[in-house]
Amino acid sequence: MRLGGSVMKPYASPKEWLAHVKELGYSCVIFPVDSSAPRQVQRDYAQCCRDNDLLIGEVGVWRNVMACDPAEREKNIQYAVRQLELAEEVGANCCVNISGSPGALWDGYHPSLDSDAVYEDVINTTQRIIDAVKPSKTCYSLEPMPWMAPESPEQYLKMLADMARPGAFRVHLDYCNMINSLDRYRHASEFITRCFTMLGNEIVSIHAKDVAITDGYLPICIGEVPPGEGSIDLSLVAQCAHALGGDTPVFVEHLPDHEAYVKAAAVLRAAAEKAGVPVK
Repeated sequence: MRLGGSVMKPYASPKEWLAHVKELGYSCVIFPVDSSAPRQVQRDYAQCCRDNDLLIGEVGVWRNVMACDPAEREKNIQYAVRQLELAEEVGANCCVNISGSPGALWDGYHPSLDSDAVYEDVINTTQRIIDAVKPSKTCYSLEPMPWMAPESPEQYLKMLADMARPGAFRVHLDYCNMINSLDRYRHASEFITRCFTMLGNEIVSIHAKDVAITDGYLPICIGEVPPGEGSIDLSLVAQCAHALGGDTPVFVEHLPDHEAYVKAAAVLRAAAEKAGVPVK
């Protein structure tokens, strides 16, 4: 597998960015500039990746393409299209977003997220983004979330079928975001295995995170914690990722600073070593 994550130290050139990447020991990366950067800057970073055998695992969108305000929604959809174009240009494994929400919080819970109407809107909006680019070297993906589609491997399989864009819509796996019940928490290894078994070769990028129950919150609070500080069997995650191929990108994320990413990367490498999984 290939290990990557965010770069928190500032950089103003591919050379500076590469120094941070090497310090972290990454072999896969999140593309470090977005579609608003000058084309030559985009090309320079892409060339830096090629020259240093860095797999570009993700180009992120992270905008609410389901916003209630029509102008905001259209602006975000157009940004998603440009990000998918960038992913296609640089040959990223995927361009990734979450499906979004019509509520006040773009990544928050809203009762309508369980409705057929919102599900169909997600499918139609995603198809529109894909069809605007018609990617052949990358794909569009939706990161799972606890309360919005896809929130289970079964629902992700349904979305793959309903999207009807084979190869252009594939799976970004964040198993922790789907551990949204006590049953999934208690049986996390079985759940993670099911995710990898069901979604298999459609998986193009993985977030390797950890979760823990926080005492004192009733009825229950399952929260994300740094790798190694929760209950997830990270060696199992490494084994499952490795089974997909040696170039499978596995990312750590949501950490506060450079030092935390150094520590998290070391934890993932140790877990992989324990499982006998080589890390590029």
